[in-house]
Amino acid sequence: MMIDIFMDALIDSGKMIPFLILVYIGISITETRYGNQIAAKVKTAGKAGPALGAAFGIIPQCGFSVISTALYTKRCITVGTLLAVYLSTSDEAVPIILAHPDKVGLILPLLGVKAIIAIVSGYALDFALNKTGQSAVKSEVCAASEKTEIQEEQNSELLIDVDTLGKGCCGHDCCNPKQPDLKQILIHPLIHTVKVFVYIFSATLIINMIIFKVGEDNLQNVFLGQSIIQPFIVALIGLIPNCASSVAVTEVFLRGGLSFGSTVAGLSAGSGLGLLILFKENPDTKQTIKIIGLLFSISVTFGMIIHLFYG
Repeated sequence: MMIDIFMDALIDSGKMIPFLILVYIGISITETRYGNQIAAKVKTAGKAGPALGAAFGIIPQCGFSVISTALYTKRCITVGTLLAVYLSTSDEAVPIILAHPDKVGLILPLLGVKAIIAIVSGYALDFALNKTGQSAVKSEVCAASEKTEIQEEQNSELLIDVDTLGKGCCGHDCCNPKQPDLKQILIHPLIHTVKVFVYIFSATLIINMIIFKVGEDNLQNVFLGQSIIQPFIVALIGLIPNCASSVAVTEVFLRGGLSFGSTVAGLSAGSGLGLLILFKENPDTKQTIKIIGLLFSISVTFGMIIHLFYG
């Protein structure tokens, strides 16, 4: 029987490979061709930062949270803008849902809710910090730069960020001003597909084993589906700075083990490798811990509200 469970998980995961390859090739092209422009727009957005950060954050890619973190460590975007990016980013969720054609209808509600949470939270946080005089971010200075100065920064300071920090989870450049080569467009997406396939297969195998033991009808009970604690636990999993966390959360959600609110909590708390870069590059460790605390608290709060009133 174990061999049947293993083969079912392998076949189900294998069916997703063609969809994942196509999606990741598209993501790679978007990152390399438009990553610098996106970063520059957010950098010079001024008061529109949280809205633009949330809008660009929902685009499926693994590098924008890293680039946004790099901009924040240079104090060129606000805390609210940074958190808006983190909250709206879904890491691997969109590609995985796209690989399940019958579940595609879940993408717009999921991204829409996360975008609203990101925008509201980003502006509320910036407003609160400005009111209390705690904001140490000079985004207005960056936004006030003249166009010629902005162009110079795009070709110097921003590109340094890309070279030193703008690496995706497979080590590839997130923003490459040069014409993307074959390695950038094909090899890295293939590597990423293999990596995500392993995560999907592992999650699917574990879920199938649980279903075999307890039955599909009891899957939600195993994952505390009726408990208000579920969004809290899933948000903790989401904080793990690795795409495996978003893969696990999405797979369990698609199999009916997580509520929509818990999934929102987990995917809102998840920000790819952004948190690792924040710990590494932000000189104020206490501030980094506060930002992570805010990210977790916001994710759990909205997740619990949705969990209670929607499911």
